Amino acid sequence: MFSPFKTLLTSFFMPDQPSGPSRAQRLQLATAVLMVEVMRSDANVSPVERDQTLATLRLRFALNDDALTQLMAQAEQTAKRANDYFHFTSAMNDEFTQPEKIQVVEYMWQVAYADGTLDANENHLISKVAGLLHVTHGEYIGAKMRAKEAAQLTD
Repeated sequence: MFSPFKTLLTSFFMPDQPSGPSRAQRLQLATAVLMVEVMRSDANVSPVERDQTLATLRLRFALNDDALTQLMAQAEQTAKRANDYFHFTSAMNDEFTQPEKIQVVEYMWQVAYADGTLDANENHLISKVAGLLHVTHGEYIGAKMRAKEAAQLTD
């Protein structure tokens, strides 16, 4: 039996196999994994960070409750087994427009700011992923400021 992570990797390297996830499903999972990684990057996965992740995924991908639950469970399992972000970001680089990649970075900031504090590990992770997505520093800062404003945080 295939593990979810092995299935994910197979889908990235052999995307034309009919039994594998669709392109849309792979991109949804890649986005969800990066958001879950932000949740997991600080010492405490707060319920508000999880709620933010769920709300964003529901809105971004127009998912029903069952699909959202399945995506989140798969993202959490995949995140636990992943040892880098390259497979996820390379899929996004191949398929997403620059504004869509910036939006992913903004989603990550929204998760980081959901609990009202920004942990250094969250900041480092988002910076690293933004670099892998070829998001410029100006675009990265813009996404951060929009997310911070949406969270109604001040310095």
